Amino acid sequence: MKNILSLLVFTTMLISCGDKEVDVDALIASGDMQAIKEAQTQLKDENTALQMKLKKLNTVIDNAEKKINGPLVSTQKIGDTLFDHFLEIQGNVETKQNIVISAEYSGVLSRVFVKEGDKVKKGQVLARIDDGGLGSQLAQLQTQAELNKTTFERQKRLWDQNIGSEIQYLQAKASYEASQSQVNQLRSQLGKTTITAPFAGTIDQVLTEQGSAVMPGKELYRIVNLSDMYITAEVPESYLGTVSVGKSVEVNFPVLNKKIDSKIRQTSNFINPANRSFTIEVAVPNEEKSIKPNLTAKLRINDYTSEDAILIPLSVISENAEGEQYVYVATKGEDNTLVAKRVIVETGKTQGDSIEILSGLNANDEIIVQGARSVQDNQEIRILNN
Repeated sequence: MKNILSLLVFTTMLISCGDKEVDVDALIASGDMQAIKEAQTQLKDENTALQMKLKKLNTVIDNAEKKINGPLVSTQKIGDTLFDHFLEIQGNVETKQNIVISAEYSGVLSRVFVKEGDKVKKGQVLARIDDGGLGSQLAQLQTQAELNKTTFERQKRLWDQNIGSEIQYLQAKASYEASQSQVNQLRSQLGKTTITAPFAGTIDQVLTEQGSAVMPGKELYRIVNLSDMYITAEVPESYLGTVSVGKSVEVNFPVLNKKIDSKIRQTSNFINPANRSFTIEVAVPNEEKSIKPNLTAKLRINDYTSEDAILIPLSVISENAEGEQYVYVATKGEDNTLVAKRVIVETGKTQGDSIEILSGLNANDEIIVQGARSVQDNQEIRILNN
């Protein structure tokens, strides 16, 4: 800096001395045109020489300032820290107890015993379909079956005493078994005219009103149980080794503005060839019954943890023509000057704006953050935060 100040003072002196050599006002007052022309020529020569000197001085000053200043950058000292990586995916709320009950018999829906919103128990009768005389037919068949049974039992007792023919015994047995089979078949058909709840839950929808004609397959009710809820999500196969049963999951329901903590309760043993993913199930406690089937959920799964990870801003990572990733580190150069040193690094997982460094950097290294894109390897730098 002292050399630069000396150069500036010297330049000022040159200019000052040049101004005193010619008294322009006195020459003009004398009216001597010959002297005025000679003075003009002299000043032109002196000005040209002065401009050349100024140009040289400016070059020296610029070079000196560049050498002293260098690019202005900011740095960040790195250290090891606990690093929890989270896989973030979207899931869908489901329940295995969410079904539509359909008719299994043709007829008129003669009685409906429930309405939407009703709580029902397992096995509770929900509706009846007109049996079209099946009940009467069943009563007749049961009477005939009882007669055939009595005949068979008598014939069996006689046969056991070696009385009567074998053919009579076999005919009585066959009649009894055939009539019993007909009773069971008709009783099964008649059972289809009574609609019952397959599990305890809530009638979510009444899809067919009383008095409507129905056929097998006709949808009657939707029944839902919100007690056993879970979330299904597709996980890329690359996480097969880190996403497993028992892993902690943070579940967020954006629509409800609600978060809960849960765990993975099941992982599928099948990789979907269409999207190379596997399915997981996450249990969902639902005491308040606010979580509904098909609700969208966002999952954060802690798939990786490092106790002493080195994290740096993702924005400082650059890549060379060979595909290697690198950062710049501020190091001491010659004469204790600071220089930017290019360091090849191996990166790991990212989380937000940070990335894990697996090799290339150590704790207490000082990486260049602001200005990292404008420096070159081994270039002298100035530290903004020093």
